[in-house]
Amino acid sequence: MFLDYIIEDLQISRSLTALFYTVGTLSGSLILPFVGRVIDKKGPRIAAVVISLLFSAACIWMGFILGPISLLIGFVLIRGFGQGSLGLVSNYIVNIWFIRYRGLAVGLSGLGFAIAAGFFPYLIELLIGGFGWRGAYIILGFLVAGTMIPVAYLFFRSHPENFGLYPDGIGAVESEESDLSSGYTLVEARRTAIFIVFAAGDFLVSALSTGLIFHHYSIMEAGGIARLAAAAFFLPMGFALAGGNVFSGYLMDRIPPRFLLSLLQVLQAAAVILAIHVLGHRTVFVYGLLIGLIQGIKNGVMGSVHAHYFGRAHIGSIRGLATTISVAGSAFGPLFFAIAYDSFGSYDSVLYFSALLPWAIAVIALRLKPTPDRATEK
Repeated sequence: MFLDYIIEDLQISRSLTALFYTVGTLSGSLILPFVGRVIDKKGPRIAAVVISLLFSAACIWMGFILGPISLLIGFVLIRGFGQGSLGLVSNYIVNIWFIRYRGLAVGLSGLGFAIAAGFFPYLIELLIGGFGWRGAYIILGFLVAGTMIPVAYLFFRSHPENFGLYPDGIGAVESEESDLSSGYTLVEARRTAIFIVFAAGDFLVSALSTGLIFHHYSIMEAGGIARLAAAAFFLPMGFALAGGNVFSGYLMDRIPPRFLLSLLQVLQAAAVILAIHVLGHRTVFVYGLLIGLIQGIKNGVMGSVHAHYFGRAHIGSIRGLATTISVAGSAFGPLFFAIAYDSFGSYDSVLYFSALLPWAIAVIALRLKPTPDRATEK
């Protein structure tokens, strides 16, 4: 929502802005394995309060950027503490408090993201119109502090077993309790084929979806869609994202996650092709639905798959590495699209090429073993 205003105000090219976004996102993601280990050791409550405060400060910083260097620093802070750390600790809470209904719980928790995706673009447009893009960022910073700090302090808690409770709010089930003592360590998990393939799929969807959304108005303009019509993309995206969260979370409790990963890749390929052929309001609406569905399924699957396969004992550090890979994907996608556009004057070539990549992950995912194997992976 801020991209075109930043480019115009700072008088820098789209490719350079995308490069800074890539470097900033990658740099910000490097702290996530460390954040995951801290959450495992210290608990999520203090971590969430500190992260929320830092993310609020990052938003306010964006309101005062004056040139390329301060923009780069802003990208590091925004991506490291926002999508990265705050998303990581929030997902951690759900994963440690649920086992039987983990998928559904993660899906339902993702409704907040879905509502924001549909509502905040309009809010941000209003804020920018009333206070300028810098003022809008500052207001959003105070909004983060005023909501997430009290929520984190009042409601975030560590493992339910520490309070004499059990996951899912039910009595202990011996086979399901054991993941606190026999869960995979980060070193063990990252060596498995399951971790590698899911990480590759997450990286790819993050790269392509973020690239499409990052350059959304530019892609729509290239297809002859005006900015106001292009903004209509976000409302159906929000609704579909909400549905995709709950739908994928429900299925995660019932079918092997590798099947959902394969479906996710097929849908991503379809979205990339559709971006080239958006011709009017109806296709903008369908395109928004498809992108939202992809994001919802991704959130539901990636949000619970690691606890599903590797247990809860070290889920913070495992999710920390997985989130770093995901955020890295979101860093490369916008840069890849920007370079292609500046080189060829069109997004068509990069979009057609990108549509081929998810198919490979879709096929590989279907051939994964149903469970990770420590013995064969060491």
